[in-house]
Amino acid sequence: MIILDNLSKTFIKDGNRIEVLRNLKLEVKKGDSLAVLGVSGAGKSTLIHILGTLDHPTSGTLLIGGNNVFEWGEKKIASFRNRTIGFVFQFNNLLPEFTALENAMMPALISGMARKQAADKAFQLLRDVGLEHRVKHKPGELSGGEQQRVAIARSLVMEPEILLADEPTGNLDTETGKKIEDILIHLNKEKKITLVVVTHNKLLADRMSKRIGLRDGEIYDIQ
Repeated sequence: MIILDNLSKTFIKDGNRIEVLRNLKLEVKKGDSLAVLGVSGAGKSTLIHILGTLDHPTSGTLLIGGNNVFEWGEKKIASFRNRTIGFVFQFNNLLPEFTALENAMMPALISGMARKQAADKAFQLLRDVGLEHRVKHKPGELSGGEQQRVAIARSLVMEPEILLADEPTGNLDTETGKKIEDILIHLNKEKKITLVVVTHNKLLADRMSKRIGLRDGEIYDIQ
């Protein structure tokens, strides 16, 4: 379970205090799916970075599986993140000099997993997303949808409990985006991975079990 309690985030810019998130309270149960909606600048990406422990709140608490993660040191947070949380971003951030298989393996190799084990897991995941015939191709040789499927495989190689997706279909055409949506929904429903998606796509949001809106850093709607 993910619990936010009075969570706020403030930035200082040009001497001005900017409150990006304000006293958020939210619970996401294990295995749930949540869409986060809102206009640009509403605080959506800041929220997902904090949920992923990539950024710290200014105040308040984030509990993941009962753990108050920001009480830990950075090394322990990074280890927890690598084991527990997968990320899929609008820009897939694949490494251009590596193949699809090598990109999908990367988090496992970083964690110290044996190369053969990492390769076997990555290959299975690439097969699961329909890319077993593209494992030796580099990102520049793949379509946008194929690149995003590699990114999804990479996000799953450590078998995370939570998958965070920031505009995962934002750069894709409607048909390709629908395929990515279907993969994410399947992961949530069949593998019981907790899914949090930041999106402008109302059709994708409507497929989530829960939806919230952010406006000026505050939750204004929960469904």
